[in-house]
Parts: sequence; C-alpha cells; structure tokens
Amino acid sequence: MNLEQARRGAEKLRKIISDHNYQYHVLDDPEITDAEYDKLFNKLIQIEEEFPNLITPNSPTQRVGAKPLSEFKEVKHAVSMLSLANAFDEDEMARFYDRVKGKLEDKDLVFSGETKFDGLAVSILYKKSHLEIASTRGDGYIGEDITQNIRTISQIPLTLVGKNIPEKLEVRGEVFIKRKDFSDLNRRQKKDNQKVFANPRNAAAGSLRQLDPKITSKRPLSFCAYGIGDYKGSLKLSEHTQVLNQLQHWGLPISSEFQTLKGLEMCLEYYKEISNKRSELTYDIDGVVFKINSINQQKILGYVSRSPRWAIAYKFSPPEEITQLIDIEVQVGRTGTITPVARLIPVNVAGANITNATLHNLDEINRKDIKIGDWVYIRRAGDVIPEVVRVIKEKRENVREFKMPLICPVCGSDIKRQKGKAAFVCMGGLSCAAQKIQAILHFASRKAMNIDGLGEKIVIQLTENKLINNISDLFLLEQKQLIKLDRMGERSADNIIQALEKCRSTTLAKFIYALGIPEVGETTARSLENHFHTLERIQKSPIDELESIPDIGPIVARNIESFFAQENNLKIIKKLISHGINWDSIQISAKTPFNGLSFVITGSLEKMTRENSRDILISLGGKVTSSVSKNTDYLIYGNNPGSKYEKANELNVNKIDERSFLKMIRKEGVKY
Repeated sequence: MNLEQARRGAEKLRKIISDHNYQYHVLDDPEITDAEYDKLFNKLIQIEEEFPNLITPNSPTQRVGAKPLSEFKEVKHAVSMLSLANAFDEDEMARFYDRVKGKLEDKDLVFSGETKFDGLAVSILYKKSHLEIASTRGDGYIGEDITQNIRTISQIPLTLVGKNIPEKLEVRGEVFIKRKDFSDLNRRQKKDNQKVFANPRNAAAGSLRQLDPKITSKRPLSFCAYGIGDYKGSLKLSEHTQVLNQLQHWGLPISSEFQTLKGLEMCLEYYKEISNKRSELTYDIDGVVFKINSINQQKILGYVSRSPRWAIAYKFSPPEEITQLIDIEVQVGRTGTITPVARLIPVNVAGANITNATLHNLDEINRKDIKIGDWVYIRRAGDVIPEVVRVIKEKRENVREFKMPLICPVCGSDIKRQKGKAAFVCMGGLSCAAQKIQAILHFASRKAMNIDGLGEKIVIQLTENKLINNISDLFLLEQKQLIKLDRMGERSADNIIQALEKCRSTTLAKFIYALGIPEVGETTARSLENHFHTLERIQKSPIDELESIPDIGPIVARNIESFFAQENNLKIIKKLISHGINWDSIQISAKTPFNGLSFVITGSLEKMTRENSRDILISLGGKVTSSVSKNTDYLIYGNNPGSKYEKANELNVNKIDERSFLKMIRKEGVKY
C-alpha cells in the first residue's frame, strides 16, 4: 500500500466508523456487531501506525492520545452559561407560567419539556465541524479547559456530520454516568482497592477533572446535548425543539424524553409522567426542564442576573427517611467556619448509606429545635448533601441541648461568633491545621505576598509531606526539597525560591491582608496601616480605637482584636519577621489636596500599575475604594474603564484621566 492508497483508505474508514458511531450512540440502532466494528477500528489503527503522518487530531483512534496536563487552563464563555431558576411545587410552576404569559401576552404558551440530567454541564466548540475546545460551566462566565477529557467520550463526535453546519458552533450539554455503568465502575474500583464513588454525579465530575485523559477514558461517561450557545454562520431555526432535532442530525445524542407541550396543564402532566417513570430510566435525573419553545419569544423575555426568564427547572422532592440523631460534633472548614454536623444511626436514603448530616449553623439548629437524641427525618438535599429536615417531637425523650464550643477542637484557639451573622469562626487562622492550606494559599496570593508558582496542588503536597505546617515554614524551604515534589523541575523550584526571597520586602498593608484576618480585606488593611503605621500598635490597639477608624465597624474590630489575642498567631507572626519579612511604612503628608478624599481606580494605566497609584494616593492622605458610590470624590481612569466609568457618569462623580492624575501628584513632589 502506497501513501495515496493509505490516505484514501484511512479517510474511508474514518467515515465508516463515524457513521457507525452515530447509529450506535445517537440513534441507538447499531447496524453491525461489536466484533465487526472492532475489525474496522483495528484496520484504521494499522494504517495509521504504518503511515503516522496520516494521523489527524479528530481520528477515532486519537480519543486518548494526549499527554497528561499540569493544570487546567481557563476558558471564557462567549455566551454565559447561566443556571436555571427552580420550582419545587405546582404553585411555583403556576407563578412562573403567569409571569411569562403576562410578558408575552399569549393565550397558550408552548414549551419544550426535557429531563434534567444529574451530571456536569459542559460547552463543546466545533469549528468547521471539528471539535476545537471543550470546557466546564465554571462560574457561568469562565470555565476550565477539559478538551482532552471530552475527546475520550465516545458519544461525543470529534467531527460533526450532515449539512448546514455553522462555521463555528458551541454545543452545550451534560456529561453523566448511567446507573449500571456507575455500579460496574464502583465494583472495579473496589476490586482494585481504589476510591469508591458516592454517586454518579460525583464520579462524572471527578472524571472530567482528571489531568491525565487516560484515566478519564476508563470511566464510563455519557453525554446528552441540550442546546446551542455561541455560533457563527447561518442557523435558521425558530424553535428549541428544532434545535434539538438538528443537533441529533449533526451526530449529537439528545434526550429521548423531550416533548413539545402546550399550556400549563400539559407541563404538569409531563412532570408527573417523568416522575413516575424516573426509576425506569437508565440515568439519574433530579427534575425536568421547561423552556419556551419559540426562540423569538426567548429573546423577548431575556435574562435576569444569572438565569433566563424563559426557562425553569421543576425539581423532584428528595426522598426522606427516619433515623436517630445520636450526637452533634463540629467541623472546622478551610476558612475557619465552624459547622455543626449530626452523627446519625446509619440509614439508607435514595441508595446511599447516611451516617452524618449537615446542620449548617447554630441558628438553623435552634430554628428546627434539634436536640441530641431526637428522632429526625433525613433527606439528601439536591439528591446529594444529607440534611436534617425536621424533628419528630412525638418521639422525643432523654434529649439534651447542643452548645457551640468556645475553643476550636483542632488548634485550641478561641471560637467567635461573627456579630450579626450565623457563622462561628476559629480565630487561629495561622496556626489551625484545618485552615492551613487556605491560610497558605491566601498568604501566597497575588494581592497578598504574591509568591508566584505556589499553587494549591504544590501547597497540598508540601503539607502532606510535612515540609510546611504554617506560613512561616515557607521561608525555610530549600530547592532540594521542592524538586522532589510531583512535576516539579529545577527551574520551577528556583522560581518559587526566588519568589519567596522577593516577597520578604513588602508593605505593612499587604502583610496585614496576607494574615487572613476574617473580614479584613485590602481596603481595611490599608486603613490600619494609615492609622497605626506600625504592626505593634495594631496588635495592641483597644477595640474602641479600632472602631474609630473609618470603614472599620464593630464586627471587623472584634475580629482584629481576637486574631491578635491568639498566642499561636503571634508566634507565627514573630517567626515571619525573624525570617526577614520587612516593610517601610508609608509616610502620609501632613496636608495635601488629596487629604480625606475617596478615589476609585479603573481601566489600564500606562505609566504605572493600579497598585502603585493606590499606594501613592494613600501616601498623600487619600482613600482608595473598589466600587463607585455617591461618596466617591474622584474616578481615576485608564484605557477600557468599563462599568465603573458608566457608574461615575450616572452619579456625576468627578473623573480624572491618567495624564491629569500624573500632573496632580507631580505637584506634590511624588516620583513614579
């Protein structure tokens, strides 16, 4: 076989294999046996092995061909992936229907009804029919690049088929694991002494976030498309159900349960129908989704904050079981928040054996009147997190009241309630083992000490290998220790050591912010620096003096006082200073035109960074805040100022461009 014959043969085989994938995964109607399919696939492998130059990224043989990643890159969604508003009963559905009907002034609204898969939402971008990039939903605006892992899912075509495919097409859908596949997966995991997954959704989410696509390829992931996001080119579709049918024609699997529904009554009947057959489905769902079918009407209705006005998820009520609450213990979260947890006599809820349930906070315990020893109803909120629903008071006997501890069970520091809030917080932020990873990450973050290269995965390795116990240990690290970490080369290790050396010289405000005192952000840290000038004075300041500082109220003042009252925190601060952390206090001019004025900085400045501008303003007696309000005196703006500039216009706030700002500070003798 020569090169040209091999090329034609490979192209023909790819087309045949893609057609059979469509028949099997999309139409659920295979035309050949698995053995025949394997013969075709192996023949393509043989050609590509003999002529490796013929291998294409979208060949069926390349679903698991990429090297492991070191981290996931960010992907910005061209069209936001918003979440859906929820309804939990017929009254809420009726209110949604009436709202939409009122805006459209239509007698009988037409909806599409679809099952709500209990999986992970993803975006898949095709360019010229070929899979280009895939990402998670993330926060709706920015997700993670999971292209390599998405390529391993056989139901997702690497190349779309059919006609009239837009030049650019973003497909949105759900990745999930079918019930039988989940059971088989857990049996294999148990046999191989690997982690057993709690539920299919967790297994699917964890599989998509594997840095090594070869691991993902071994997980039985499925996919269902439910819509289109961004696109470029002709797309003459007027109804959502047409969109679903078109996606199927292009080779993408869609829900087999979707229907077109006219009026509220048909929607409620569809909900009951799906609810009754829920257990018969091969996959988990947690409700149904209703969308206005007319795309033109969708555009008229538009969006509110983080959800479309034209769609709603009608959620199923989670099943409940009865058990006894035998004790309440507290857990310390990564940020120091104390969460009470119910210890239960084991009970099976929706297929999961439940022994613990969250009680959220003390206010929730009091509101539900929960006592230790009570018999209670348990459910899995969102079909995932177990929670106590209510107490069976008729069965109450020999119960006792829960009291929030005053001392952290992990580090022995004080526990303080945040005034005006439900949260109790451990004040041993620097020394508490439960908080150490979060404390180190915050300390190393860009706006704090800016220790470049010290990400979460490295911090976890450092703590697990007992190389560091708290932030002061960072400055004892050596290059030879770092290069022993997974995926850490000499250059990366050197960069971290250099970043640690560089960050030793900082400002008092950055250092205060880096300590992670609850509720103390950058602005509060700068206010503390401006008022006290030295760390010693901050540590010894009485609470009434703290409260006298602008922008510091009773809650923040109490947090500052409590933080510096913990001996463990003071020991770590002392160690940091002994390791060379130093700063020059900003000397505030006695009288300048900037004294007492409030500034906001926005846009890209050309001559200096916004951080430098902020420090200069503070040194001249000004105050810098992050948002424009009626109390803002001046907005300093650079290129692409954005929404803050528009807000300043609305409120008639004075605006200064960078050039004018530089002239003003030069008059005060400031060099930059």
